[in-house]
Amino acid sequence: MNEAYEPPKIVPLAPRLDASAGERVGELLNAVRGIAGKRLQQCLGNLFEHVDDALFDLAEKAENNATQTHYFDGMREVRKRRPAIERNFLATVNRELGNLAGRAAPGTSAPAPAMSELSLVADAELEESLAITSMSSKHESRLARDLFAINQRLSVICGGRKVDDAGNPIAPAALSQAFRQALKELGADMRVKLLIYKLFDRYVLSTLEELYAEANADLARAGVLPQLRPVASRGAGTPRGSAQAAHAAGGAMAAGAGTDEVADPAAAELLQTLHGLFVARRGGDAGPRVAQAGDTGGPPPSVGELLGALSVLQTQLASGGLAAPSMVRGGSFDREAVAQLKEQLLGQLGALRGARPSHVASIDEDTIDLVGMLFEFILEDDTLPAEMQVMLARLQIPYLKAAILDRKLFAHRQHPARRLLDALAEQAKGWSPESDRDGRLHDKVKAIVDQLLHEFDDDLGIFERLLLDLQQFHETNRRRSELAEQRVAESTRGREKLEQARRRAAREIVERIDGRKLPSLVHEVLARAWANHLVLVLLRQGEDSGEFRDALRFVDDFIASTRPAQDAITRQQLRQLLPGIERALRQGLVNVAFQPQDIERLLAQLRDWYGLQLGESARGAVPATEVAAAAVAAIPESIQPLVEPQAEQDELPEESVPVATDSPEWRQVEALQPGVWLEFQLPDEPMVRAKLSWISPMSGRYLFVNRRGLKVADYAPQELAVLLAGGHAQVLATNALFDRAMSAIVSRLRQPDASNAKTDTE
Repeated sequence: MNEAYEPPKIVPLAPRLDASAGERVGELLNAVRGIAGKRLQQCLGNLFEHVDDALFDLAEKAENNATQTHYFDGMREVRKRRPAIERNFLATVNRELGNLAGRAAPGTSAPAPAMSELSLVADAELEESLAITSMSSKHESRLARDLFAINQRLSVICGGRKVDDAGNPIAPAALSQAFRQALKELGADMRVKLLIYKLFDRYVLSTLEELYAEANADLARAGVLPQLRPVASRGAGTPRGSAQAAHAAGGAMAAGAGTDEVADPAAAELLQTLHGLFVARRGGDAGPRVAQAGDTGGPPPSVGELLGALSVLQTQLASGGLAAPSMVRGGSFDREAVAQLKEQLLGQLGALRGARPSHVASIDEDTIDLVGMLFEFILEDDTLPAEMQVMLARLQIPYLKAAILDRKLFAHRQHPARRLLDALAEQAKGWSPESDRDGRLHDKVKAIVDQLLHEFDDDLGIFERLLLDLQQFHETNRRRSELAEQRVAESTRGREKLEQARRRAAREIVERIDGRKLPSLVHEVLARAWANHLVLVLLRQGEDSGEFRDALRFVDDFIASTRPAQDAITRQQLRQLLPGIERALRQGLVNVAFQPQDIERLLAQLRDWYGLQLGESARGAVPATEVAAAAVAAIPESIQPLVEPQAEQDELPEESVPVATDSPEWRQVEALQPGVWLEFQLPDEPMVRAKLSWISPMSGRYLFVNRRGLKVADYAPQELAVLLAGGHAQVLATNALFDRAMSAIVSRLRQPDASNAKTDTE
């Protein structure tokens, strides 16, 4: 049944109900009153039975004695005032049901009490109003089918006058307001009242389907629309799906905010704050907003009209007939883009209905403002590259449609539309033309944006499907980039181990030389051949091995052998050292890949030099200077020196660190964790975005890679702190885009001049 039942203006009650109208109306309303009174009294009893336990739990967890006292005082106050609260609540519901038949002229309905309360009031009263609005909105949406049926039957009983949710005394909003009035008897702290509202939500409003089912069944048996099917009303032009039911949430910015449906209490609290700020920005007017001068009037657009107009704009945007919202990066939440979207939307509504509407319901305007400010934030967020910002900004209209279809988008962190936008932003964060040379990521983001623009009508499942597609794309690329990252890290780790071994070998040799002036032949052997042998021993056997100790012992013996042999005793000591020196040197040279002929030539040169030291004739009477020069030639060029003359001054140079270790930049460096993205803008170089992949446990250096896992740079902590302090590097935000945007919007709305932002910019 696609069309909602619309009761006639005049209903012949007598033939239908087989009794006089007046008597039958009273009888039927009394039946509804009896059902409501019995069930509501039982539900209230359940509520108050749980108040003590809930308050006691809160008192036990109280952060201080004053708060604990508030809860205990509240317990005593509730016990004292409970009979009056129950009596006043049930009396109000009973009276309103009794007055229903003669309340208003045909064709009118009572105003929604929930929205009338949302004026610029004290913080406590605003908080109470938001709690009432939030919980009643959720249940009106949840119970839309049952409410529709009972509204239609009450309309028949009341002589054809239309009864809607706002005029039904047992609808969630009316019951919430009746309970609020009854709770004025309670002089307790607002925290106690808010807890009682949560219990009212749980034990009264959450059980209303039983009340509605019994009342509908009783009226149907009495002959009031016995064939009526419980199909919720849908406005003309409403797309397929649950658009009207979602819009029935009414005065809440997001259906279910601040209730058990919201998985994240912080998100619910944020939404309640936003709604209050929007109300305050309008000067406390929670009713419909008047549009610009020149509008022709008429009722506010329905959900169907809004979605229809947005669908037209979306089609124009997808085909290139409509420019994307023109927001300038680096702006200041000046609402120009929001005003532009509103103007386009009102114009399209006027084209569809033939007359431009004079106002938009406050819930719809709040949603338009919130989505507009969300996308303003996207174009101002430095975390996103400019090209990606422009692409994501094209999603403003699809996301506005999604928010109108399902206002829980802003309350639930796990909402597919919200998760998709966060995932797109996270992927875009590390994008750059250099890291995406094949254009795979760029094309994937563009394809998702285009698909939403071309295919999204009212099926919110498209967000889940596109999110899954993006996750699969990310997973494929993640595995590829992780392999590249591992290779880069292993390569860097290997180089660091080599560098550490080279420094250790150089330091050991320098410390043993201790400033002595060694013969060039001996220095060349130590600085080049033997230093490299030490490095290999460190890498293969480690510093605790016997091989490393033997290699260091050779250095001591080799240096000792250069002391002048001026008498028989020192010459005898030198002769005793030489066999061990030659044996160890031969093994070390083999270890660093000397060729046999090179080893023999070097050893022959050493024998000649030692012969001169001992006063013996060298073979061929080669002068000492020629022996020293020949030693260099005997060492292959591939064996690079690790220790230069006077290396003890140059081996570990002190770095100039202009950033103090207690500075914010230094603390920022220390707080960095792998996975964080940074943007680097070095002088005369293009901007680079890189992810911190690995922090060396040996040197403490920070290794950065691009999104493909390829190395971009590595910095010592001091170097990174200098870049941060000089503005050449900045850490990109790690929290989700949606969370950042919502926090920024709240901060903006809380500024004193938020309501005058547009005027100021003009």
